[in-house]
Amino acid sequence: MNRLDKLSLLSPSQPTVAANRKKLDRDRASLKKSCQQFEAIFIQSMFKSMRKTLPDGGLFKKDNAHAIYQDMFDAEIANEISTKQSMGLADQMYRQMEKYLSDSEKK
Repeated sequence: MNRLDKLSLLSPSQPTVAANRKKLDRDRASLKKSCQQFEAIFIQSMFKSMRKTLPDGGLFKKDNAHAIYQDMFDAEIANEISTKQSMGLADQMYRQMEKYLSDSEKK
């Protein structure tokens, strides 16, 4: 092996253990956030389905503005629930998918 071959083995293009650890940490954080976002969408969908079961009525007439506001409110409440007091769906999904992150790093 000549001198250039030895130097190429030490080149910074080879991923280091620290770089792999940082990438794995970023991937885990990204997966956690994605799972929480999925749970928020699920909760929002659940709210929407629950609202459909309520009879129409009330003091004010319901128009498009009311429907848009209600959807935005439901989305915000769903986001808060998924990040602050999770129903457990995001945690379960994270545990299930985290195994695949670790396996891909070992290969």
